Amino acid sequence: MSAETSIALMGAPGSPYTRKMLAVLRYRRIAYRLLSRNGAARAGMPAPKVALLPTFYLPGAGGELEAVVDSSPIIRRLEAEHAGRSVIPTDPAMAFLDELIEDYADEWLTKAMFHYRWAYEDDIEKASQMLPLWQHYIIPDAVLAERAAMIGERQITRLYVVGSNAVTGPVIEASYRRFLAAFEAHLTHQPFLPGDRPASCDFAVFGQLTQLAQFDPTPAALTLAVAPRVLAWVSLMEDQSGLEPADSDWMGVDALPDTLMALLSEIGRVYPPVMLANARAVAAGAAEVVAEVDGQPWRQPPFPYQAKCVQWLRQSHARLPAASRAAVDRILEATGCAAIVAAPL
Repeated sequence: MSAETSIALMGAPGSPYTRKMLAVLRYRRIAYRLLSRNGAARAGMPAPKVALLPTFYLPGAGGELEAVVDSSPIIRRLEAEHAGRSVIPTDPAMAFLDELIEDYADEWLTKAMFHYRWAYEDDIEKASQMLPLWQHYIIPDAVLAERAAMIGERQITRLYVVGSNAVTGPVIEASYRRFLAAFEAHLTHQPFLPGDRPASCDFAVFGQLTQLAQFDPTPAALTLAVAPRVLAWVSLMEDQSGLEPADSDWMGVDALPDTLMALLSEIGRVYPPVMLANARAVAAGAAEVVAEVDGQPWRQPPFPYQAKCVQWLRQSHARLPAASRAAVDRILEATGCAAIVAAPL
């Protein structure tokens, strides 16, 4: 591997999206170089328009390197630029379900990750200590203490951004527990979400679980108690480069197991109400997102990016061949997910 033939990216262990993308690169056997924030600056890498992790450094239209963020589009770009070991199912209907579950992981499970990390004392203490050390650990204790306090205070005050508060906290936690139970049941029959090989949705779920199941004390203890298979799966998903997938390893859309339908039903229970309310609030220029989840009020600031996510899902749904769309619609209707592509905005 050389600098000329490997992909450079900047990331950190505490970023679920960094972990998602590193696992994709390992599985797909795409050579990469992981840079620290200091390393990226020393290497003269361009700055991204929005400082998000991971940041990939990829050729732009004119061949010059540009900083690129947003894991899901990067996965699709890598699909176009690197052959073999695809993480997108070949069947269009399954590819849409994969995209839906990936978005749920990226946009809903991350609420649980952020909530648990900054709502419980043990979790706050651990994250406040480790996040600055993952940036640079050769620092005096006094500097570490100062940075830990700053990060903890800043992140706790941002809990409202993801919708975590005294009312919604129990809703988020109940949803995470149900997700664990559904995924645990699925893993008694299948090694991955869409079959016998991993898809992009597996890596998205994995990324969030590297924090929820492995790092943050409160959800990690819950995961071990409720879903030990899930905890084992997370450790194994870190590096699937040794797996030799076949096209026949994807599930057929007409034969989804009850366990995957149950997981999709959990998605349908919590994800569409918030995502649709957010999309409407963004379109209306409203100052607040107001929704209802599990009979409880949900309030958070509007998030324009998640409004784009809804539009992208709807565009993907509209592009499906007629037969594939009909198959998808039957599944969406049966699991409560239909509103995400059908409800008026």
